[in-house]
Amino acid sequence: MTTQPTEPARFRVEEAVAMALSSKRPIVGLESTIFSEFGLPAPANREALDRCFRAVIEGGATPALTGVLDGVATVGIRHDAAERICGPARKTAVRDLPVAISQSWAYGASTVSASVALCAKAGIEVFATGGIGGVHRGWQSTFDVSADLDALSRFPVVTVSAGAKVFLDLEATLEKLETDSVPVLGWRCDEFPAFHARSSGLPVPHRVETAEEVAHIARAHWDLGGGGILVVVPVPKADALEFEPLSKAVEAALGAAATQGVSGSAVTPAVLAALVEATGGDAIPTNLALAENNARVAATIAGALVRTKQI
Repeated sequence: MTTQPTEPARFRVEEAVAMALSSKRPIVGLESTIFSEFGLPAPANREALDRCFRAVIEGGATPALTGVLDGVATVGIRHDAAERICGPARKTAVRDLPVAISQSWAYGASTVSASVALCAKAGIEVFATGGIGGVHRGWQSTFDVSADLDALSRFPVVTVSAGAKVFLDLEATLEKLETDSVPVLGWRCDEFPAFHARSSGLPVPHRVETAEEVAHIARAHWDLGGGGILVVVPVPKADALEFEPLSKAVEAALGAAATQGVSGSAVTPAVLAALVEATGGDAIPTNLALAENNARVAATIAGALVRTKQI
């Protein structure tokens, strides 16, 4: 009797997350790009990983770190793999997932778009990140729009972020989210946060005060066949940077990137590194604080979503 060869694993949910799913406990998805060499510089990236995991756990939820390891798209990468997660990687958006799997990439660090897709496949309803990608400045000629926005519209996951990265065209980003029917909810705020800054001056369509509000809105959205929801959370006041000087630093960083011929996906890490330098390093503790705060808020929303599902 001959046996058929076993199909290689392409997708894996690790045990802790699988148990939380089967027992209907709160789970918060996390991306891995922010913790990799593409995110915060060492040792801040390791600190971010520790703080985000701790915030999720203290909030009563299970952290579900996403990424591609040895050609397997994985949800629930263990914290004890921190040295690998915080090291060299290949940046992996949703378009890259099938390639990363088929070519057996050693470590593909998941961006927002890839993470949201993997969370949806696993059945995870909440995902936390720092700031989403969006519509880049000069999009009229470059058509440079982050895949994050399409993923937000396609996959039924609540994404919690500190708005969008400050060097983007934030007004166009909000317009694109509206076009794609993505509800944008301001977490106890009326203006769209600008990542390191608490506000961009642009209004959010809807304000929410509690995790229960978010959960009920999400259930109604999904009952109507909707995709994702974006919850924007301002960075804590004590850690925020001022928007105006930050905007000037962004203009200088973008100008330098253009002069150096930096384009596409390379713009984000280049500009973020320039902002760290321009702010005398202040952008790093701000980034740490907002990532941790988003993870904490996401854990409360995950708990509320579990409760609404049980009603």
